[in-house]
Amino acid sequence: MNAIFLAIVVVAFGTAAWREFFAVAVAGAPSPMQALSAATIASATDAITLALGLVGAMALFLGLMKVAEAGGLLTILARLIRPLMTRLFRDVPPEHPAMGAMVLNLSANALGLGNAATPFGIRAMQELDRLNPRPGTATDAMALFLAINTSSITLLPTAVIALRASAGSSDPAGILPTTLFASLCGTVAAVATAFALARFFPVNPDDGATPPARTTASRGGGAGVAVDASKAGAHAAGCAAGADDSTALANDSAAGATAYPLWASVLALAALAALVPVTVAWGRTISPWIVPALVAGFLCFGLLRGVRVYESFVEGAKDGFEVAVRIIPYLVAILVAIGMLRASGALDAIVGAIGGFTARFGLPAEALPMALLRPLSGSGAYGVMASIIADPATGPDSYVGYLVSTLQGSSETTFYVLAVYFGAVQVRRVRHTLAAALTADFVAVVAAVAACRYVFG
Repeated sequence: MNAIFLAIVVVAFGTAAWREFFAVAVAGAPSPMQALSAATIASATDAITLALGLVGAMALFLGLMKVAEAGGLLTILARLIRPLMTRLFRDVPPEHPAMGAMVLNLSANALGLGNAATPFGIRAMQELDRLNPRPGTATDAMALFLAINTSSITLLPTAVIALRASAGSSDPAGILPTTLFASLCGTVAAVATAFALARFFPVNPDDGATPPARTTASRGGGAGVAVDASKAGAHAAGCAAGADDSTALANDSAAGATAYPLWASVLALAALAALVPVTVAWGRTISPWIVPALVAGFLCFGLLRGVRVYESFVEGAKDGFEVAVRIIPYLVAILVAIGMLRASGALDAIVGAIGGFTARFGLPAEALPMALLRPLSGSGAYGVMASIIADPATGPDSYVGYLVSTLQGSSETTFYVLAVYFGAVQVRRVRHTLAAALTADFVAVVAAVAACRYVFG
């Protein structure tokens, strides 16, 4: 991330400087350096606004997570899909709360619930960090989880379908099969790349080394590890939030808890697979029900399990503000860099240079900014998609309209995800995470082009 961050800023500055001296000035328009300066300040302000805007959603869904955890839902989910998760996340104990939290995050992403997926993902990262022997350095499990997260299988791209419907599409849910195919290919690529690259990015013995002032904190099942005193505060919220779960996990292990029978796991995976045709056939009908059903379902589950749902919800919601504040510096860094890249004209120059080449393979110049912006800026990519499908000359039901909609629905804002999730647990050395995630993004773009050319070309 250090090299990527510096490269984006340097390229943006260099492009703006070149345009300042050599480009023809437009009467009444700000100079390139003025535009770059304004974009830098505006992007920093937007980062604060974005972080504060996440507080409400994080408080809501972290509160629901606490109710689910107190009722044992995460352990139930982990046991149901243990055959799959234990093969993917070999370093995570089968019934650790991280397993259930990851399942909830990936499920929320699959249903297009961005606001719900983020708090679930942050909780999963907090749980994984309690298993991390070197705070500040990403583990293999963290790298794999985030690589999958940035390309997770999408069954119902709710926001994209809604935008297509508002743009007058006669078939707003027509992108479901292409989105599913592209996101599936991206997920397979994420898993394969994360496993392949892990051996080339070993954890050095001195990673996570701390100065003499140290304190001992309890992580995971209660084993004490030494962590830097300055990091104790950053990890305290996560450790406190998961203390009850760690105790529950220890009690389950002591009682000899095991996975559910194989038939139960097979049935659960079959039910998950059955969601594919269901979302294709009735996606628009069920999408408004998802969030209300999620809230009601979690609370009713907690009530049936004897949980004091109000107290547990409030306890979990308290973490929302703390997490939002903790990720602000990471958001400022990445959003400022991306804002500078766009304002400098570097992105437009890249599109102009390679647009003619990519058009030969089914990625027209009109859709190329979408493919380039998607890993960098969610709002930027969403704006590009909205402008393309709202253009009467293109429309939502043209090949380009279907393609940009599929790109939006089948990939994630990689740099944002890494900044938020790693920022929540103060991880600075990301190892092979970024390479695996960008590989998955590239494969998803290629798969989206191939699927759209086959179905709509």
